[in-house]
Amino acid sequence: MKKAILFSVLLSAGSMVSGQNISSKKWSDLFSYNNVLAIKEDNGRLMAATENGIFYYNLSSGEITKLSKANGLHEVKISAFDYNPDTKIGLIGYRNGSMDVVTPNGITYVVDIPIATGYNGDKRINHISISGDRAVISVGYGVSIFDLKKKEFAQSAFFTTGTGFEAANEATIKDNTVYAATATGLKRHDIDVTFPVYSTWTTQTAGSFIHADSENTTVFATANTVYYGNGTAFSPLTQTFGNVSDVVVTDQHITVTDNERIYVFSTSGSPVNSAGFGQPCNTGTYIGGQVFAGTQRSGIMNAAKTSIKPDGPYNNRSYKIEINNNRLWVSSGARKDRYNGSQPDPANLGFYHFDGMQWVYSTMFIENTDTVFNVLDVVSNPSDTDEIFFANHTEKPGQGIYKMKYDVTAKDFTLQKFYPTSTNHSYNRPTGLAFDRNNNLMGTIGFLFNNATNSLSAGIMAYDRAADTFLTRNLPVSFTTQKPVFYKDMMWIPLPRTTDMVAYDYKNSPLNFSDDVVYTITDQNGLPTNSEGTVSVAFDKNDDAWIGTDTGLRILPSASTDVKNSPQLEPVIIEQNGIPEELFRDGAILQVEVDSGNFKWVSVDGGGAYLLSANGERTLLHLTRENSPIPTNSITDIKVDNKTGKVYFVTFDGIVVYQSDVVDVTSNFGNVLVYPNPVVTANFKGFVTIRGLAEKTNIRIVDAAGNLVHQAVARGGFHQWDLNNQRGRRVASGVYFVLMTNADGTDKATAKIAVVN
Repeated sequence: MKKAILFSVLLSAGSMVSGQNISSKKWSDLFSYNNVLAIKEDNGRLMAATENGIFYYNLSSGEITKLSKANGLHEVKISAFDYNPDTKIGLIGYRNGSMDVVTPNGITYVVDIPIATGYNGDKRINHISISGDRAVISVGYGVSIFDLKKKEFAQSAFFTTGTGFEAANEATIKDNTVYAATATGLKRHDIDVTFPVYSTWTTQTAGSFIHADSENTTVFATANTVYYGNGTAFSPLTQTFGNVSDVVVTDQHITVTDNERIYVFSTSGSPVNSAGFGQPCNTGTYIGGQVFAGTQRSGIMNAAKTSIKPDGPYNNRSYKIEINNNRLWVSSGARKDRYNGSQPDPANLGFYHFDGMQWVYSTMFIENTDTVFNVLDVVSNPSDTDEIFFANHTEKPGQGIYKMKYDVTAKDFTLQKFYPTSTNHSYNRPTGLAFDRNNNLMGTIGFLFNNATNSLSAGIMAYDRAADTFLTRNLPVSFTTQKPVFYKDMMWIPLPRTTDMVAYDYKNSPLNFSDDVVYTITDQNGLPTNSEGTVSVAFDKNDDAWIGTDTGLRILPSASTDVKNSPQLEPVIIEQNGIPEELFRDGAILQVEVDSGNFKWVSVDGGGAYLLSANGERTLLHLTRENSPIPTNSITDIKVDNKTGKVYFVTFDGIVVYQSDVVDVTSNFGNVLVYPNPVVTANFKGFVTIRGLAEKTNIRIVDAAGNLVHQAVARGGFHQWDLNNQRGRRVASGVYFVLMTNADGTDKATAKIAVVN
């Protein structure tokens, strides 16, 4: 391992540019489309806004398409949406206060929303209502008028009070008047020169109002009463409501969403239709005599309770992912206070599973409302992937390990056994599980109580399949643990609350603790002295361990042998402007992953993900939420499927997938692919990529006459050619032949590249 490494760190973009598209064909999303916030209709097509994207449903063909940050949008966490079918313009508002303007000609990102001076509250877009070429935007400090043609803001009214600001929950435009639903009444004002002056606004009706919408009729609502009228005179609907979650007005109908039921009225207030959906609904609409609900758990639902949505996990909240032969298991848990306390999501989510065909969510997590689930890890048995175990890291009853079996026919999991880890739920908190190469299941446990010494420490678990129980052993290190990693018949355990890491040699006999050896790495071995814990570890093809701490990265060369002999860890030293610096100094390294080309994927808390060359000499990619579809710069897990080259980025805001060029790299060639091919200069200005190469590949590119135009040695399974010849000039139009051999000449491959200038 080199002590001095030249390294160029790419800085992420500071702000987005209007119209910038950060997606590409290399990206896809694994977002949840269950929680529908708004539904709009255009010529037989339903458009549904969900937390992380929009999906379109063709009523006649049943076709579903989706739009997200992976293919055009600029953000996640949608909070508002409206669409004008006449102009074909949609407006998407986000929780961070930005917007996307979606038109047939593209998507424009808007970040310059007016903010009231002195306002320090939530910037989320509460509501959007389009009328012609104008939209009224409701926020926590008032309303703004947005010009959809110019894609810029016009007037803004900041609802200032004697003690601060009043939020506009929802607002709508009727003719040239804005009606705003606030906690102190329905406010109104014509769009004129005095519009920005809040003292000139009038209170149409006093009360605490939540919703507002209009078309030919104006409708506004409290939590249990809906009013309709012509803008000056209003009457309440005769229906009594329990909890109004939305009102939607069209030319002919008023649709009211009341928790699990949708009611439809004429614009004169007469009942037309209603339907119940058996689950909480956010919104509803009435189209072609059919009631459609925007549910919280099942996407769009019609009156027959048929779910309409793109396939995806149950929820966006994700923590760790397990991959096995195109099957996925995603845990949703978390910890707080420096990995000390349990932090379950209020929705009690558990885990989600992709069975190779579709996403599945266990009914146990919906029906078992008594147990608090904070699933930190879920693993499948390599010899029977339908058998899974998950670690429930909670400080409540239900703490422990669960064994479940997947029923392929029922598309559900059945609980086989629950293994409680303690009756005192402050102790013995399971954190991670893993199978070794012999299919032995072992795990890590935090705050394991030691009866002999009446003390707490980190610990390990081993599953005794014959007795169907878990055995535990205390480790001579304190407190909690991370998910273990098996390497060279040892279990490597990061310890996030102490400057230590453990390599646990269980002598290939996990149920016999008597001869086991614990190797402890500390700051005396080179871990950062200012670190409070180790967080992640991965191993590369050179037998080096890449250890992520909460204050930087360390490398343990020849890890499998040197860990036993007072090892010395090395920081990665980079050179910035001629000055040597430590790579990722003081950065919390959440995850390190090594792909089949020996490249390193590194997640830095708050800094996105880096792709490093095999020896760390170069940054090949730096992916952030600003320049990629990744939802947030804190990526809790990265996993590479080496068979497909897909890289999974897991965050609490959802999962996205990047198709890398490194696919199942070995000493021989794989499926060699050249793209784009043909290369048409008018359409493409970048590099030609050749993938499916051997670990080391000798490349010669010649023209039709056999003249050498380019040669290189590629490492890591792929190569990029800039289409220049040996003299640095772009090659002429024609067909070029790629001649390739692996390192020892035992395998060969050829390809053709057509160039059209």
